[in-house]
Order: sequence, then C-alpha cells, then structure tokens
Amino acid sequence: MPHIRVRTTVAAPREVVWDRLSDIGDHVTWMADAAAIRFVGDRRAGVGTTFECETRLGPLRTTDVMQVTSWREPTEIGVRHQGLFTGVGRFRLEEAGAHRTRVVWDEDLRFPWWLGGAPGATLARPVLAAVWRGNLRRLAAYATTRQPA
Repeated sequence: MPHIRVRTTVAAPREVVWDRLSDIGDHVTWMADAAAIRFVGDRRAGVGTTFECETRLGPLRTTDVMQVTSWREPTEIGVRHQGLFTGVGRFRLEEAGAHRTRVVWDEDLRFPWWLGGAPGATLARPVLAAVWRGNLRRLAAYATTRQPA
C-alpha cells in the first residue's frame, strides 16, 4: 500500500482553515475528484461520521464509504476508506507562523486486483498526488477568500 503525502501552506489562521476542512459536505467545493458526498445517518462531524463519497478521476467512477476515525479540533481529521478502494487518510493542520497554516494530507490506499493491486497503486501515486495537490491549492484559495460566518 503506497503512502501518498501532499502539503501546502495557507495564508489563513488554523481556525479558519479548520472551518473549511471540518465541513465535510462542502469538500466537493475544493476537491476536484469528489463529485458528491452523501451522509449516512444524522452525524455531520466528529468520530463516527459516515458518508458516501462519489469520486470521479478521468474515466474512473466509484462511490466509497468513508468513516471519520479521528477528529481533533482544530488539528486533525482521519478517515477509513471502504469500498472499491480501502485504506486510511488523514488531514493535519499545523501552525506555520503568524496567520498561516500548513495542511498535510496523508493517504494509504489499497487498489483492487483488477486495477493492478499494489503495482497499480504505485503507478497511480504520482497522478493522485498531483490531483490532491491541486485540491489543497483550491482549499487554500477557498480558506483565504471565504470568511467565517
């Protein structure tokens, strides 16, 4: 299971970035590969929140169930992927100076055998990393232009 890590620094305080990141249903605003998010049950935040994430990347379409496994306000959200792709992911927010936040996104995903299994995941790693770096750029722009309510 290859490890993918992308990061960026956002010109906004950690609490502002957290407000954007912790709104899971709004991830479709800045994640190019997330086409839709549908919650399973009433929870919208915190450990145990479960949602279906419809993902579109090139010709690949999948809907995976994701469950929040860690929620440490305002520093971390972890998830478990279940479905076509399985594994774990985590967003971490770190102070990066005055009114700046470093966002670190880690993922460990298993690909199904028919998508090449571990070798397929290794080949897909640079593509996924590029898509997720773009997602973080959009999150950074979103966090610096949308002010808290």
